[in-house]
Amino acid sequence: MQSKEKTPIDIHEQSPLNLAFVGDGVLEVLVRRRLVETTRLSPGRLHALCVKYVSARGQSRALKVVEPLLTEAEQAVLRRGRNASKATVAKHATPQEYRASTGFEALLGWLYLTGQTGRIQELFEALWVGFDPLAGPESGPQEK
Repeated sequence: MQSKEKTPIDIHEQSPLNLAFVGDGVLEVLVRRRLVETTRLSPGRLHALCVKYVSARGQSRALKVVEPLLTEAEQAVLRRGRNASKATVAKHATPQEYRASTGFEALLGWLYLTGQTGRIQELFEALWVGFDPLAGPESGPQEK
């Protein structure tokens, strides 16, 4: 049996939901790493704080911090992700928050798959400085 080499798929042909699938993992790893590097919390408390960042509601609020920093190309990917249809909606988020979080995840996935890890880090640093996961949902970006 011969193995066939698969032709790589053009990243621009990927579904925004596939990009979001990758972006979800990217954000999760970044947040977990930063929490472990900057706190001395138990694993249970680490998880609870991590969820504040990576939940649909948290991602939607974090997006408000980084959205003004996005390039036109990044905004286009974000829009594609926001407009992607999903059969399910997070039970602790509004449909608008869920769409925004899907757009944010799609953006992170696109940046990762196109090798723009430096840009991911820039956006994550802005998010980390400008977003307080413990503030109420009505609060916007934090001024520090």
